[in-house]
Amino acid sequence: MRTPGEYEGEEFLEIVDEQGNVLGTAPREEIHGNPELLHRVVHVLVFNRTGELLLQKRSLRKDVAPGQWDTSVGGHVEPGEDVYDAARREMREELGADCPELEYLYSYIHANPYESELVYTFACTFDGAITFNRDEIQEIRTWKIGDILEAVDRPPAPGREEAAFSDNFRHELRMYLKSRT
Repeated sequence: MRTPGEYEGEEFLEIVDEQGNVLGTAPREEIHGNPELLHRVVHVLVFNRTGELLLQKRSLRKDVAPGQWDTSVGGHVEPGEDVYDAARREMREELGADCPELEYLYSYIHANPYESELVYTFACTFDGAITFNRDEIQEIRTWKIGDILEAVDRPPAPGREEAAFSDNFRHELRMYLKSRT
């Protein structure tokens, strides 16, 4: 592991244990690609007043799940940052929106061959204006939960990209549904 001062301009993330205790820091490019290095991320599930869930279609330039439908908001927790502050910051960065009443829902570990994340999930109801970050997001759309459930297990057909959901979102959806039972 290197210290943040060693490489100017690199994004550093905290490496944590399963309880979120900080063990050290490393550059993002070392953490992404090494599933043994657990790092913290936040997700925000943004619902409108009618209960539809906003999803983002990730930019094709993203290194994880490019062009796939994903959680409303998601991003890394910066070193020393509180998870609530990280969730609010990511809302502003990705959707250009503030959601003052974030509800903490749960946390879980999402691991795949590429990375391991300690995810802190929040929810909010928001019906205001959204100006999404076009560098990170290709498209946004609100979905009825039933439509997501119908589409999430349907394999993508040629010319029908709406069924391409990220592995991370599939895990998030299972966690959300489990938390509501």
